[in-house]
Amino acid sequence: MTQTLEPTSSEHARRADPQLRAEAWLADFEAALSARDITRVTGLFATDSFWRDLVSFTWNLKTVEGREQIADMLDARLDDTDPHGFATSEPATADGEVVSAFIEFETATGRGVGHLRLRPDESTGEDVGWTLLTTLQELKGHEEPNGASRVLGAVHGSDPDRRSWAEKREDEEAALGRTVEPYVLVIGGGQGGIALGARLRQLGVPSIVVDRHDRPGDQWRKRYKSLCLHDPVWYDHLPYLPFPPNWPVFAPKDKIGDWLEFYTKVMEVPYWSKTTCLSADYDERTEQWTVEIDRDGERMTLHPTQLVLATGMSGKANVPTFPGQDVFAGEQHHSSRHPGPDGYAGKKVVVIGANNSAHDICKALVENGIDTTMVQRSSTHIVRSDSLMEIGLGALYSEQAVESGMTTKKADLTFASLPYRIMHEFQIPLYDQIRERDKDFYDRLEAAGFDLDFGDDDSGLFMKYLRRGSGYYIDVGACELVADGTIKLAHGDVDRLTENSVVLADGTELEADVVVYATGYGSMNGWAADLMGQDVADRVGKVWGLGSDTTKDPGPWEGEQRNMWKPTQQPGLWFHGGNLHQSRHYSLYLALQLKARFEGLPTPVYGLQDVHHLS
Repeated sequence: MTQTLEPTSSEHARRADPQLRAEAWLADFEAALSARDITRVTGLFATDSFWRDLVSFTWNLKTVEGREQIADMLDARLDDTDPHGFATSEPATADGEVVSAFIEFETATGRGVGHLRLRPDESTGEDVGWTLLTTLQELKGHEEPNGASRVLGAVHGSDPDRRSWAEKREDEEAALGRTVEPYVLVIGGGQGGIALGARLRQLGVPSIVVDRHDRPGDQWRKRYKSLCLHDPVWYDHLPYLPFPPNWPVFAPKDKIGDWLEFYTKVMEVPYWSKTTCLSADYDERTEQWTVEIDRDGERMTLHPTQLVLATGMSGKANVPTFPGQDVFAGEQHHSSRHPGPDGYAGKKVVVIGANNSAHDICKALVENGIDTTMVQRSSTHIVRSDSLMEIGLGALYSEQAVESGMTTKKADLTFASLPYRIMHEFQIPLYDQIRERDKDFYDRLEAAGFDLDFGDDDSGLFMKYLRRGSGYYIDVGACELVADGTIKLAHGDVDRLTENSVVLADGTELEADVVVYATGYGSMNGWAADLMGQDVADRVGKVWGLGSDTTKDPGPWEGEQRNMWKPTQQPGLWFHGGNLHQSRHYSLYLALQLKARFEGLPTPVYGLQDVHHLS
């Protein structure tokens, strides 16, 4: 009898079929987990592998990298988590030698979904895990009442409580914050706070969303009149209620404001407008906050257990201080308070900054015949909107993606499945392609003296946003006005203001009747300092960034967004926000963490973030 090392025909078939490959790996993975054989589990992963967990294993947002970190996480969390039921939720696919699969699973406390990528081991040829995403979707025994389990609404048969739906809502609203304390107080009623409020409402967590504006959506209505979303509609849906199919690709600010107000009403988000938070103090003994608020002139004291700052990435205006601001005779304001071009006819406007707001404001001004100069203090990443939509977002968030079967949930999971450590490697080729496609466009900008960059490692927009939240513009027309000189361009830091001018560091003097500070926003922990004191802000540390050791994102490497959507070093304090995509996607994981605590479930946090930077 002879022996051969050649694989059998059935083995050939298995290796050629991505679904069989995914099923085989998941079966081995679950068997090793069930046996609590951590060494065997880690052996199923590549040496340079990544497991990103959103709440399901770690009660945290945590990425572990490589076999040693995976083993440490499982050693701490495997017994309590008791994961099982791993299976693909739809047929796996292959791109070259890499297999990708959407998966589902259960834990002792909940049900989850995720995403898996396999690739052949370089030495053995056997499939090993490259990236694994696990996310908690619901808590067992505390599922949301939707689909087949939705509430009846009407009263059928005998019911001692004969109040109508509206009467019950009125009674609930009257009690909340007076005779019934909110378990969660969400400070900030923009898209982040509203999305989280809707999630908490569906999960039955007593909550209040408070905001200083008169109406939900005023955060958008009160911005400069030309403001539109730069992200396309497919990227921007809110939880439960997607935009209708006739919604504009790029929604104007007033439509977004109206949608948020409508959404707040139909989703029955407990929302207090005209409400300002004055202070917040945490009692470590009672594990509750004392929050002083002014609600439309009425002073009130609330005692929530959990406090969420949903004040947004674009909430804490960064207003610079320059000599001479007190003698400048004209008008000066931050971009967040810019009213638009009306009223500035015949005036000279100097806009300090060269990112998103600066371009939008300058474009609207010059299109209304106003003499406008943009002051670029450092280089800016520019990407044309149509190139970003086609090359950067098209595979996941576009009409073509929807038509090919891509759903918002699958797109979000796919995007979340890319570990931040290697995400730039996927982005660099896309922006190389964009640079080649739009070469003439970039050449014209540079010829006009505009200082361009593509990020520290040429990885473009998304990585700049995730690392620092600034330093870019999605071009919707302003750049052509810079290139042809319609928007005047100056360079350098501001040295001082005079009575009627802005003087730059090199001595250049720019006549000005109006100065707009398009100088961005500070770290969200600035809100914590205002409300709770600098000691609390320092305990929490810097909010946002990955620790990539690139410009404005100092190391060490942290692997997740600092302090966002997860436990912080300050008990009972959470941060929520970001763009509409992040407000939608991460509101689920934050809501589930809060729901678990409300129900008294054990929530041992693995890998609580250390504080390396204070602001």
